[in-house]
Amino acid sequence: MSQSDYVRERRKGLYELTDTARAELADSKYYNKNLAPTSVSERNWSTYNIASLWIGMSVCLPAFTMASGLVSLGLSPWLAVLNVALGNIIILIPIQLNSHAGTKYGIPFPVFARMTFGPIGAHIPSLSRAVTACGWNAIQSWFGGGALIAMAAVFVPSIKDLDNAHYIGFFVFLAFACIITAAGAGAIKIFEAIGAPVLIILTFCLFVWSFMLAGNGDAAGNTFTFEDVIRASSDTVLIEANGGFWYIFMAGLTSSIAFWATMALNIPDFSRYASSQSAQFKGQLFGMPLTMAICAFVGAFFAQATKLVNLGGDGMPIFDPTEALNHIDFPIITFLIGFGVVIATITTNIAANIVAPANGISNLWPKRISYALGAFISCLIAVLYRPWWILSDAGNYIIGWLNVYGGILAPIAAIFIADYYIVKKRNVDLMSLYQGKAGRYWYTHGLNPNAIIAWICGFILPTIGSTTALGGGAFKWISANAYIFGFAIGFIVYLVLSAVNKNDSQASSRI
Repeated sequence: MSQSDYVRERRKGLYELTDTARAELADSKYYNKNLAPTSVSERNWSTYNIASLWIGMSVCLPAFTMASGLVSLGLSPWLAVLNVALGNIIILIPIQLNSHAGTKYGIPFPVFARMTFGPIGAHIPSLSRAVTACGWNAIQSWFGGGALIAMAAVFVPSIKDLDNAHYIGFFVFLAFACIITAAGAGAIKIFEAIGAPVLIILTFCLFVWSFMLAGNGDAAGNTFTFEDVIRASSDTVLIEANGGFWYIFMAGLTSSIAFWATMALNIPDFSRYASSQSAQFKGQLFGMPLTMAICAFVGAFFAQATKLVNLGGDGMPIFDPTEALNHIDFPIITFLIGFGVVIATITTNIAANIVAPANGISNLWPKRISYALGAFISCLIAVLYRPWWILSDAGNYIIGWLNVYGGILAPIAAIFIADYYIVKKRNVDLMSLYQGKAGRYWYTHGLNPNAIIAWICGFILPTIGSTTALGGGAFKWISANAYIFGFAIGFIVYLVLSAVNKNDSQASSRI
């Protein structure tokens, strides 16, 4: 049979498997209903749906802590906002580029990865993204669990005195997120659309609270205006103590880029539901950069206000916005803000941190591990992380957590882009992605050596600089620019190796 017997174009630029193809793939171990391409009729997410998805993911506590963390390291509020905004504009480029295949072919991330890494090799990017997402799941659930306890304490104040109260909130929040994720894309779509307006209100509330905090002043009676907060200069003592201005700024920029490094990989999990390339492009453009910049402004304003009034008692900015819940004297306000925090956290957590590992784990054994079971396993893995350590200070969060995983994931995103746009020219044999050895993307024993070598070359130096005693001198600056460095190296090495080692697996498929 010809390619047209298996793949058809139902709408301009949107392809799907035919019934014949689906019937032939029914017994393939690389195929199940969750990993199957979406039909064109299932690609019904509009620009609004996708923008709402990104607003729901962007308005979250970690988004606020990006800027508040940079203020805690010594940057001024405006420099912190600039840093975060610039980083999000940069990361939007690979996100947009890797979205295209998901919309065109309806494939989820684990299947998209087979195209470049091979059916066996695809486990490398899939599990790398999944493991990182489980860490984020732990962090988000720790935040969300704290908000749940604050809400419960409005009715049962003694719950705060329990030593394990935060852990109880953590497990309850994690279980709730798991249940919603297992319900599928329809539930996520509805939840995100409802949650987005609530999240905007939450952001406004945090800003108003920070503004009132500054206006009420410190213990000595000194009050601070809006201008006092936003025009505050950088703290040179803190900057020098944390490595100097350019080290902090570049490490912060890399962390701002790395914040969405996971989504730059698994964005096909969502773009596969977009009604058109225009819908996914505009939805992401409208939904993410501006929202992240607004969150950064509120986070920076919050941190600087807490520093000026010495809310923490040590003269340092407060890094974690949930601390605000412990300083609100009106129970109903505490409950409403806590509820907003839960909504903000769960929408981000589901879309960004549970869907991808659920698909990735399912891809390990598609015939035995369903999407719902994959979601449950990913939540169990999250329990093994220690979010209390990651969030213990801004340095651990920004430099230790974000920079390290960003350097590992950056070359994977670059390799996908190089392969899809330059090597394969955006034409993929959709049927072959599910055929294993019988398909054209088997490469060498199910792995593409070119992709694996390029990935290792891209992440090895930044990782050495971030995690070992060698992390000084040149290694220090490589690690501070881990995402950009890893992306460039992975992109170049993959193209060079592909030019040297040409084969049919890497050729463009005419459809």
